[in-house]
Amino acid sequence: MNKPITTANVQPNDLSQFWMPFTSNREFKAAPRLLVSAKGMHYRSHDGRDILDGSAGLWCVNIGHGHPKVVEAIKAQTETLEFTPSFQFSQPLSFELAQKLSGMTPEGMDRIFYTNSGSEAVDTALKIALAYHRVRGEASRTRLIGRARGYHGVGFGGISVGGIPANRKFFGPLMNGVDHLPHTHNLAEQAFTKGQPEWGAHLADELENLVALHDASTIAAVIVEPMAGSTGVLVPPKGYLERLRAITEKHGILLIFDEVITGFGRLGTSFASEYFGVKPDLFTMAKGLTSGYVPMGAVAADNKIYDAFMEGSPEGIELFHGYTYSAHPLACAAAMATLQVYEEEGLFQRAADLAPYWEEAVHAMKGLPNVIDVRNIGLVAGIELSAREGAPGKRGMEACIKAYEAGLMVRVTGDIIALSPPLILEKSHIDEMVEITSNVIKELD
Repeated sequence: MNKPITTANVQPNDLSQFWMPFTSNREFKAAPRLLVSAKGMHYRSHDGRDILDGSAGLWCVNIGHGHPKVVEAIKAQTETLEFTPSFQFSQPLSFELAQKLSGMTPEGMDRIFYTNSGSEAVDTALKIALAYHRVRGEASRTRLIGRARGYHGVGFGGISVGGIPANRKFFGPLMNGVDHLPHTHNLAEQAFTKGQPEWGAHLADELENLVALHDASTIAAVIVEPMAGSTGVLVPPKGYLERLRAITEKHGILLIFDEVITGFGRLGTSFASEYFGVKPDLFTMAKGLTSGYVPMGAVAADNKIYDAFMEGSPEGIELFHGYTYSAHPLACAAAMATLQVYEEEGLFQRAADLAPYWEEAVHAMKGLPNVIDVRNIGLVAGIELSAREGAPGKRGMEACIKAYEAGLMVRVTGDIIALSPPLILEKSHIDEMVEITSNVIKELD
């Protein structure tokens, strides 16, 4: 009997057909970095090397690789029920998981809408916000406010409210009626801050200027990442999120937190809303929801939002939105097992306990050549390098490749190295990550 084809036993001899996402395809295919297996804190490369995972895959593998509880849950569910539609039908795990998640969300935010990714969760949250105002009789509220340097996935809604230029410039005018707040990053005022910067809360007041420009009656929602991850780890200034919340409440505007990265222990709490003590009206989740084992996302909604849709005929569809794979049985099984692992192994508290050691370790890179900032929160760090003249991003990409060659996976955005390891790490892993990253930085010209 033939063995199942897996990453560990297939050797492609032609890489040309796969158009890789967010990748310099020609550079990669000339010198591929293929990963064939993983366990715990490490990947295994195609050339037989162990690669320490310093980025939790892509901000997602919070419980580490190959956890037997999640692997067995997925296998068992595959053998039991591999798919059900969730349009007018469902399966028990979808409700069990929603109940479990509602115990982790802020009080009064226990309505869960399932998606398949963070990008879909963002577009879902934006649609819910728009529809909410409409069903309440405020259909004029159609404007959405994002933030410069924000990343909200790659759907048209997400890149419209997002603020990373390279993600937007190829795709035309995008959605109408979108505006942006300024980002909160200021090296002159914030460089080498440990945790939240003292300077910058006033930047939230820019929302008042947008309200004055557009009128509150036209604005549906503001969406921000509590900590902006994909743009290079931008930590919110003290008081910033609190002021955003106060301004949105004042003007009847919904506040959406994009917690695709910050959810499930990354900051040492269930969600960033808990960490910062700020409750939004909607928030997105994905990545750590299943630890990346099966694609899944979701939106948590305040009960007042859900209730607003339940006013009409009980026979009618309340929200004309959803996905074929919403509440997919395998994803639900992976999520339930992942949440059990978080709880049984105390991984959120583990992250909180390791955060001080992490902070001191990563800030030891201050003073290395070309390092112009180090910033951190929870188990996340950004090491910003100065850009080469006329070649922005080149130094960062070289750091990524050199780190891989030295046995460490990192995430880079432009000239910023981001570290966000699985929550199962030990202090020795932190030391190894910092040592390899430091050596790589020293080697860069």
